[in-house]
Amino acid sequence: MLDWKKIDTILLDMDGTLLDLNFDNHFWQEFVPEKFADLHNLTNEQAKQQLIPQFKAMQGKLEWYCLDYWSEALELDIVGLKREISGLIAVLPHVTEFLTLANQSSQKLFLVTNAHRDSLNLKMEKTCLTQFFDELVCSHDFGQPKEHPDFWPLFQKKNPFDKSKTVLVDDNLKVLEAASNFGIKHVISVSLPDTKQPQKIIDGFPSITDFRELMTGL
Repeated sequence: MLDWKKIDTILLDMDGTLLDLNFDNHFWQEFVPEKFADLHNLTNEQAKQQLIPQFKAMQGKLEWYCLDYWSEALELDIVGLKREISGLIAVLPHVTEFLTLANQSSQKLFLVTNAHRDSLNLKMEKTCLTQFFDELVCSHDFGQPKEHPDFWPLFQKKNPFDKSKTVLVDDNLKVLEAASNFGIKHVISVSLPDTKQPQKIIDGFPSITDFRELMTGL
């Protein structure tokens, strides 16, 4: 799919790209509503009815990814709750093999995530993937999520890269659209971000099921 001789920068998302999105889906769709229900003496279904509109209102905004915001809004220790079920954090199949190859190549390797720094630190602690990257980049440091058009110029200013020789792999189509509009030449989606869910049909971008499809020639 890629001529790696023409790539000098690799940008990789975390949740749903490197790590199984099942952890986050379970956390926000089941575990947080359960704890919210306990706190307010609600049924789980009543809790979900209250939380779903709050979640939808923040999707695509930096607050959606901010654990401090949700801890205050829901009166729950979100970081502590993530740690409670951190055993569910898992690296997607063939990610480590790809990262090993990429780490041995001449390309610069960045993890670029919308995740809050506390979530990033917890997941790196659990997966030990930090060793593979030149830098771990959190969109919170730039004040905009990756799907916002302002993020990519800010990121490039801090970490200069040639857009024509860069590949971004991400499961969020809005992020890929923003990166493509910015001029990043190679943007690739992940069609199986959650191993407990069916494979997604991706329109508009090339996609991979897992990282084996990108290893040829690396």
